[in-house]
Amino acid sequence: MPTVADQLVEVLIESGVRRIYGVVGDSLNPVVDAIRRSGGSARGGIDWVHVRNEEAGAFAAAAEAQLTGTLAACAGSCGPGNLHLLQGLYDAHRSGAPVLAIASHIPAAQIGTGFFQETHPEQLFAECSHFCEMVSTPAQLPRLARIAAQNAVGKHGAAVLVVPGDLAHEQAVNPTGRSNVVGTRPALCPADADIDRLTERIDRAGKVMIMAGAGCRDAHEQVIALADAVAAPVGHSLRGKEFIQYDNPFDVGMSGLLGYGACHTAMHEADLVLLLGTDFPYDNFLPQANTVQVDVDPARIGRRTVLEFGVLGDVGATIDAVLPRLRSRTERGFLHDMLRKHERGLQKVVDAYTHDVGAHAPIHPEYVADILDDEAADDAVFTVDTGMCNVWAARYVTPNGQRRLLGSFVHGSMADALPHAIGAQAAEPGRQVVAMAGDGGLAMLMGELLTLRTHSLPVKLVVFNNSSLGMVKLEMLVDGLPEFGTDHDQVDFAAIARGAGLHARRVEDPGEVRAGIRELLAHDGPAVLDVVTDPNALSIPPDITAAQVKGFALAVSRTVLSGGVGKMLQLAKSNLRNVPRP
Repeated sequence: MPTVADQLVEVLIESGVRRIYGVVGDSLNPVVDAIRRSGGSARGGIDWVHVRNEEAGAFAAAAEAQLTGTLAACAGSCGPGNLHLLQGLYDAHRSGAPVLAIASHIPAAQIGTGFFQETHPEQLFAECSHFCEMVSTPAQLPRLARIAAQNAVGKHGAAVLVVPGDLAHEQAVNPTGRSNVVGTRPALCPADADIDRLTERIDRAGKVMIMAGAGCRDAHEQVIALADAVAAPVGHSLRGKEFIQYDNPFDVGMSGLLGYGACHTAMHEADLVLLLGTDFPYDNFLPQANTVQVDVDPARIGRRTVLEFGVLGDVGATIDAVLPRLRSRTERGFLHDMLRKHERGLQKVVDAYTHDVGAHAPIHPEYVADILDDEAADDAVFTVDTGMCNVWAARYVTPNGQRRLLGSFVHGSMADALPHAIGAQAAEPGRQVVAMAGDGGLAMLMGELLTLRTHSLPVKLVVFNNSSLGMVKLEMLVDGLPEFGTDHDQVDFAAIARGAGLHARRVEDPGEVRAGIRELLAHDGPAVLDVVTDPNALSIPPDITAAQVKGFALAVSRTVLSGGVGKMLQLAKSNLRNVPRP
């Protein structure tokens, strides 16, 4: 007779789960044994991916779910084990990644007694999930497991199933049966009245600007067509970069703390800003006027900026409905002005980027990112740590419609690059996966280097090793505070990686950067490139306030680069070819 744990595994297999990331132990053991008996993914079962910290397992599941679009899973034992899942589950949930977490629990009879390792996971995980319930009797499975999977996939986020360890051992009561999770979500088209209203507002605007986010993932062609029809410059959020920047002759860069180019100016000079599929959180960068938002989630509409009105609908379907109704227009002056401003803004920082960059030591981190962009595969998956690595990825990783860029872009957790890379590589073993890690982030979950070795995951890890928490340092400078607690001892991560049995190389000479990256990417297996970079190479947004400037003046002088060069300048120049000279 199957056990409750067997039924849980069967439902996960039916739901498309091929691996579970976690750490074995006590109350989780019955589930792990059921996974073992399933025979592994090669035989139609589930693989167990042993990580060194459950937090990393949840991050890995989040990356797998974002990359594949299908349900991924992670697990933790009772008390401290499943508590470690919280950070990665928050990341998954806020990123819209369908992840099901199995939080095993203490013996059912002991719940409420203050038993060893007792927590209340059904309460702890409620905020970072669409569904969080405890299985109290064998009769509740498999139905609760199916509901959890449906919530994760259907609502695009995390779901948590709490299972007491002793109950997982018990014999199943109800037949498992068969049931598939919800299929592809249909495109939501707005009502005709909303389409008419949106069309009228676009036609009335002399200068239209588009701000595109991750909700444009499947609407690249439609967004470009709309921009062409209304002569609109197109900016993007960090999450929207990979989906909208490539093959985009209307690109004016990115706004926000990591921004560059003319995006901020275009947004504030436009008569109408169209927020398409973006929940851009920094309201101080938004104009707070002349704005219409299109999104599939009504909860996101209007929560960041004052709107004239909101349109509930899929971006692609909405544009398809609007385009035939728009009046034709020939005036393109605003678009051309913004494209020129974008190119000039990037050109200004070329000297800072190119002057002796090939000989500067410590090495410029943006130089490393630029060469990495050159050498990486056309379909590479990049995972990036929160902090300055976000800046270098935003400004130097060139999207092309095949590459992916994953990070903790909504939750903003440190230490995500390596565990995200583990999930991406496990899901697509034949694809190049490159982790761009800061030394601070890597130090937090450094044990996952062992996970790479254990599972022979050929992740390529580039460590931007500046012995500093660079983004925190920047925050202090902006606030006029002297830097404190941001710098720490130099660490040879290459030596640590070699000690873990990985191929590794340390680079301190800028002349060795390209050779080091080529060696890293060519290695057949997991590899680490430890690059000693300049701790004073910081980044400022393209538009800062007088108070922030004063903050820099009050603090110590630093080498601050306003970035956004690399391929972005070449792209801007290319887009100007068909723009008439003023």
